[in-house]
Amino acid sequence: MSITTERKAEVINQFARKDGDTGSVEVQVAVLTERIKNLTAHMADHKKDLHTRRGLLMLVSNRRRLLKYLKRTDEARYFTLIKRLELRK
Repeated sequence: MSITTERKAEVINQFARKDGDTGSVEVQVAVLTERIKNLTAHMADHKKDLHTRRGLLMLVSNRRRLLKYLKRTDEARYFTLIKRLELRK
């Protein structure tokens, strides 16, 4: 379950630090979060889809690594990002 091109562009525009920014950590984490939400909804319907489960786990670990990097380099950006994405309560 991939996200649509329009939704991806929407997320990129929302989290970009400047115009044309597609590679910053914030954008990457936001796009991964959107994909994770879609796959989580898919997994609710298809509980035995192990291939999707593996892909979902890989996306979650990739997002975790990016967040760990961001926390290590710039803690203020990390806290604003997790607050905007509502990742941790």
